Amino acid sequence: MKDKLGFGILGAGLVAPFHAKGVVHSKGGELIAFCDLDETRVTRLADEYKVKAYRSLDEMLRDPRIDVVNVALPNHLHYNAVMACAAAGKHVLTEKPPAMTLRETDAMVAACRKAGVKFGCTVQCRVRKAIQAIRAAVHSGRFGTLLHADATMKWFRPAEYYRQDAWRSLRRAGAGVTVQHAFHYIDLLQYIAGPAAKVEARMTNLGHPGVQLEDTVLAFLTFENGAQGVVEASTAMWPGTDVRIEINGTDGTAIMAGERMVTWKFRDERPEDAEIRNYGNAAQATGASGAAAFGAEDHQVVIQDLIDAVRENREVVIPVSTVRPTLEIVLAMYQSAARQAPVSMPVTDDDAIWDV
Repeated sequence: MKDKLGFGILGAGLVAPFHAKGVVHSKGGELIAFCDLDETRVTRLADEYKVKAYRSLDEMLRDPRIDVVNVALPNHLHYNAVMACAAAGKHVLTEKPPAMTLRETDAMVAACRKAGVKFGCTVQCRVRKAIQAIRAAVHSGRFGTLLHADATMKWFRPAEYYRQDAWRSLRRAGAGVTVQHAFHYIDLLQYIAGPAAKVEARMTNLGHPGVQLEDTVLAFLTFENGAQGVVEASTAMWPGTDVRIEINGTDGTAIMAGERMVTWKFRDERPEDAEIRNYGNAAQATGASGAAAFGAEDHQVVIQDLIDAVRENREVVIPVSTVRPTLEIVLAMYQSAARQAPVSMPVTDDDAIWDV
């Protein structure tokens, strides 16, 4: 096996530098190339990192130095890219959502499994220490009966954000707040509280009348374990405040704001609780006020894990198969909003939701 795994980053948009930083600061990874159809963007990043610039994915996949492809394309373009990477025998780390449909997600997972390549997803908020502590407490029973799992994301994006790339104002490209922004925090609820059984959602545009997208979603979730949940997400709320994840049970409450633990209280106090209450960094930006206003640390953890998973021949920390239930919840939200009625799981793909 090579001393270092070579990485190619597919996409030279806003998120590409976060992947690049994660690779550059990893142990055992080497950034080889960027790839993008936009010559100006890809050349700028390639020059900055002193690596190769490709204009074609097929061309980059033929580069024998590249072992892993980080798919950082617009949401609706993930499927074709991942399938091409799997066919070329490259390990893949894709941005969220894995794809825009369940059938595409299942096909991608199957293709990567058949090719024998690792396939991970950067829903990187999962690796935050506060989230790991909350999930462990749920699984160990410290919350008692789980009652509520809520996510509040009141962010701000100016109208210019939706105009800087053509796809950012296209519903079918997953540019609405539910997919493009809230997916991470819906994923955290699914990751902590488990799959949902029923979803009821309402979607509106409160602050961006120039685009035909929802910039605000309100959703009520019923989880399979009987807990309830509320998702409140928007990009219309100036100036933007940190995401808040709140988990409540009969025996405890935990709250993460941004990436820091702000409440950690249980009936049974334990010695480790004092340390857990200090998890997170209050100074770390987490995206509330700008599209690039967050750190690369979480991306780096996910990228390092993929390198280690290849070396150790094990599963990655965030397999795409574990993100599928989140996509199902998101699709159920769109179906519920379109039908103005609750939607029960499991759901099937309904492409008509993207045309509403």
